[in-house]
Amino acid sequence: MNKMTLCNENLTNFFESLHKEEWREVRLGEVGKVITGKTPSQNNPQDWGDSMLFITPTDYKNYCKYASDSARKISNEGVDRFSRIVLPPNSVLVTCIGSDMGKVAINKVQAITNQQINAIIPNNMINYNFLYYSLVDMYPILRIFGTDGTAVPILNKNDFESLTISLPPLPIQNQIAEILSSFDDKIDLLHRQNQTLESLALTLFRHHFIENPNCNEWEKTTLENICLKIQSGGTPSTKQHSYYGGNINWYSTKELNDNFLFKSIQQITDEGLNNSSAKLFPKDSVIIAIYASPTVGRLGILTQESAFNQAACGLVVDETKSSKEFVFLFLKNERENLNLLASGSAQQNLNVEKIKNYPLLLPDKETLDYFQIQAKGFFDKISHNAKEILALEQMRDLVLSKIFNEKMEVRSE
Repeated sequence: MNKMTLCNENLTNFFESLHKEEWREVRLGEVGKVITGKTPSQNNPQDWGDSMLFITPTDYKNYCKYASDSARKISNEGVDRFSRIVLPPNSVLVTCIGSDMGKVAINKVQAITNQQINAIIPNNMINYNFLYYSLVDMYPILRIFGTDGTAVPILNKNDFESLTISLPPLPIQNQIAEILSSFDDKIDLLHRQNQTLESLALTLFRHHFIENPNCNEWEKTTLENICLKIQSGGTPSTKQHSYYGGNINWYSTKELNDNFLFKSIQQITDEGLNNSSAKLFPKDSVIIAIYASPTVGRLGILTQESAFNQAACGLVVDETKSSKEFVFLFLKNERENLNLLASGSAQQNLNVEKIKNYPLLLPDKETLDYFQIQAKGFFDKISHNAKEILALEQMRDLVLSKIFNEKMEVRSE
């Protein structure tokens, strides 16, 4: 079956054949060896180095399938010390402590994880990709452990090993894994394309505005002077159910990842908007996170009129003076300085006044227009890829739900 040209009729035929084979319930402990990670002790600083990835939940997010990089690495000495918990490639990692409970990823190279992660080294009973998607489907169940009211919610190794999944024969597992992986492989390719495009756009910005020998002659101004509005957002009271579930996109800072913003995780109602400090910002507004590491300085661009929480600040660019592309890349280029500015405050936050008064050199119109022609091409391609990613994610989710939940229907057209 061609992975990327599956039509609804092919999917329907596949779904109808799925459960003709016998599926059986098995414990996670039966399909692989479960390893709980560990963080090197402060007494052994020599365990840190550059030999092996040290993966924590912040190094991956749900549906970012692969954990292929990390903020920290382990030394050769540390690898020797923790040899019993070294994970081979294609182990499946599940966050089992804290608010990120249930996040799932696959490591592509040897790695060690911290104690927040229970990892499964699959045996020959199961396809590792099938195991990954089974655990992704189990996310709502795993989240229950993350909202049980305890101060630090935890799913310990024994309880984790006792969780059950439905296991079809290996040929069916392989087929399911192939179909679902086709979506994620395409999504991963588009993400990598966008990372390259973003890097090229930032290089273009630096070429025109940082390395330009004429920049010292440009006008000294502030962000406020090239924007029509700069304001923070707000959060409707979560105690009022009528404030949520509407048709107004409302973003939290965790959704800001230097990306175009198409649809928020939560939506609010007109009532929620009118009874809070939340504000509507127009399409093409640039949004920046202003509260707390590690989100300070992360950016987004609205693709439709939307609102966001008080931990973010919106900038409506005056198109007669600048552009969203210029402001976005300027803020991205200044991220390190913005974080230094935030770290100088008691709570390590930025605020609206600091954003308004942030200095910049405004280039002459000819330079800005020339840059804009080139930058727009990059941003349009990034936006197109982002839309395609969203469509693929929705289709993947539909197929995954159908495979693991027979109640969902897929009709051929």
